[in-house]
Amino acid sequence: MRHLVILGGGYGGLRVIQRLLADKEVRDVTITLVEREAYHSLKTEFYALAAGTVADQHLRISFPEDERLHHVCDTITNIRLADNTVELKSGNTLTYDDLIIGLGCEDKHHGVPGAEEKTLSIQSMRRARKTNQIIQNVPHGGKVAIVGGGLSGVETASELRESREDLNIRLYDRGENILSMFPKKLYSYVTDWFIENNITIINRANITEVDWKTLYNHGEPEELDAIIWTAGVQPNKLVRKLTAEHSLETDRMGRVITTKYHTIPSFENVYMVGDCSSSEHAPSAQLAEAQGDQIAVLLRKKWNGEPFPETMPKMKLKGVLGSLGKKHGFGLMGERQLTGRVPRVLKSGVLWMYKHHSGS
Repeated sequence: MRHLVILGGGYGGLRVIQRLLADKEVRDVTITLVEREAYHSLKTEFYALAAGTVADQHLRISFPEDERLHHVCDTITNIRLADNTVELKSGNTLTYDDLIIGLGCEDKHHGVPGAEEKTLSIQSMRRARKTNQIIQNVPHGGKVAIVGGGLSGVETASELRESREDLNIRLYDRGENILSMFPKKLYSYVTDWFIENNITIINRANITEVDWKTLYNHGEPEELDAIIWTAGVQPNKLVRKLTAEHSLETDRMGRVITTKYHTIPSFENVYMVGDCSSSEHAPSAQLAEAQGDQIAVLLRKKWNGEPFPETMPKMKLKGVLGSLGKKHGFGLMGERQLTGRVPRVLKSGVLWMYKHHSGS
């Protein structure tokens, strides 16, 4: 009986589970999922939970029920690749034949003093809940800063505007314009929407320090009622520890550079999926699922004694959709640039399909 251990019940880990359990030929295999939450969470929607426009029960999906799958609700404290073991906070130790690491990402604070301890986050459901509690207690007309003008920052700011029309919302971004990874048509559309909805954009920001309810931009303090940090991500701390211990090569984002079979070099039984794994694509739920699809195929071949293919198929992602509240959005689908209601409807449809075709 082979033992597959999956660390993390995010998009990549869940996709591997779904694909393996759907194959009735996958026998003599026990799958252990280690995930401290009792459910899979829709992380791409945590900005709405933080803003207060969605209740957390709408962002939960139950894990599949199958006699081959066992869910261990615990926290991982150490991964010992040389010993094929995983240590848990409860004191238990798991031994594996194959391991999938899908522990996701954390906020990256870029060494800014006070940023880690004194800002709010949307990187986990627990932290998004806490953010919502604080935001809802901000007094009428209070000032809320969002640091980071990428997709997460933009969606958080726009959803917060929908939740609290009274707030003074300020989005700080270090670039010349927000959403710098998108074409001009899209970031210009979003910028105009922000202006129309009274969200202030501070471009060319340089956050030098954060104190409780004080943000220092270029060294100048600004008093605020809440500060939300969305200025970049990095792999989970356990993955960063592995990287240091085994001198693993990483990309500029700190993601581990894996083999073409998604394994860690020198550890052919350890697969990396999601935000911890390097890719030509930006981190996303869609990318994690595509990697999970390939890992599931590779595991089935391995367990059947079949060779891996010489070349792996290229992962084709469908595009990116972003929301501006509940009625407007923007997106990039291949070469097509979408703005207005259509991309928002498309995003809602994608979310509905995912929620109703995942889990048990």
